Amino acid sequence: MSIIFLLILVSLVVAVLFLVAFFWAVRSGQYDDDYTPSIRMLFDDKVERNQ
Repeated sequence: MSIIFLLILVSLVVAVLFLVAFFWAVRSGQYDDDYTPSIRMLFDDKVERNQ
């Protein structure tokens, strides 16, 4: 029975760590650019080939 409490505690710690990482990513601006990904497929990539 004590292993269940240990597993619940570990899972809660991991969940809190992921939640903190998510909030850190949102605050640091990782999800700010909403426009560029939607139009990126419309532009051709300029690939230079060295021969």
